[in-house]
Amino acid sequence: MGPRILFSAPEEQWPLWRPHLLAAFAGAGLEAALTDDPAGPWTFDYLIHQPGGPVADFTPFTRLKAVLSLWAGVEGIVGNPTLTVPLCRMVDPGLTRGMVEWVTAHVLRYHVGSDAHVLGQDGVWRHGVVPPLAPERTVAILGLGELGRAVAAALHGLGFDVVG
Repeated sequence: MGPRILFSAPEEQWPLWRPHLLAAFAGAGLEAALTDDPAGPWTFDYLIHQPGGPVADFTPFTRLKAVLSLWAGVEGIVGNPTLTVPLCRMVDPGLTRGMVEWVTAHVLRYHVGSDAHVLGQDGVWRHGVVPPLAPERTVAILGLGELGRAVAAALHGLGFDVVG
């Protein structure tokens, strides 16, 4: 049998993630024992972690080779003194692209003032206000990790002055 993997996330996440994790393991030709039951913690090779799950103390997991984080940003786990094995981030290009599109849409929504100035389908600017061009506006990004850098690049490509 392959590695033993513990999925440590809030209970309601298990049914959402389980089929995708099993499919990914099968697609990689990996026979893994996947469970959400942390009983016998010394038996696990890997721990897939999401904040709010049952594991906050990694001390009993003496066989772990790595902890894999499902969360965007590792700030909530990287300072945990009981984490003594490598921490791996799972970076999904689809998640990155989706975040870039969502943030860009809302930056543009604010930038052009669409909520206050464009009403209905007639395309008329209300209140006589015309938005500035992108180079005239600075956008600050809090966090320049994988997602923040991708968002910054997209907004910079549109001409915004981007700081992080």
